[in-house]
Amino acid sequence: MMENIYLIGFMGVGKSTVGKKLASKLAWQFVDTDTVFEEKYKLNINTFFNKYGEELYRKLERDILLSTFSYDNCVVSTGGGLPCYLDAMDKINSKGISVYLEMNPDAIFSRLQNSKQKRPLVENKSEEDLKYFIKKKLNERELCYSKATIIIPALSITVSSLLERIVSL
Repeated sequence: MMENIYLIGFMGVGKSTVGKKLASKLAWQFVDTDTVFEEKYKLNINTFFNKYGEELYRKLERDILLSTFSYDNCVVSTGGGLPCYLDAMDKINSKGISVYLEMNPDAIFSRLQNSKQKRPLVENKSEEDLKYFIKKKLNERELCYSKATIIIPALSITVSSLLERIVSL
């Protein structure tokens, strides 16, 4: 039995996409904490954020993270901010292998601009505000993200190469 694999990184870097492919290759279960949140609370994250605020969201999101620790052979895609609240990153590292999908601010900006998915922290921002927000948040979260077991460039990632890195651990 291998430890669970936790994909972390900024919103829009491809955690869910990579996670699904990786889980499929390993024949493991795939869990996206954002999807679990929306199914459990019957609200999309955007609506929840606007209605109840970030603090409650982070607390409930953390409960979902803790619930993943009872799974075996699971690839978990986390929300972008999840690892950076309280002791989440340390907990993730004690329960599994963390993989930081690293991407530069310009690439993230371009992905979020073209994303069909509405994301609560970037909704209704002008281009300039969005660029500033990404740089600022990425800066704040970098210290946390950099604690990952594996750091891999998200733009050039292949699931095979990621799998090789994980297996080599």
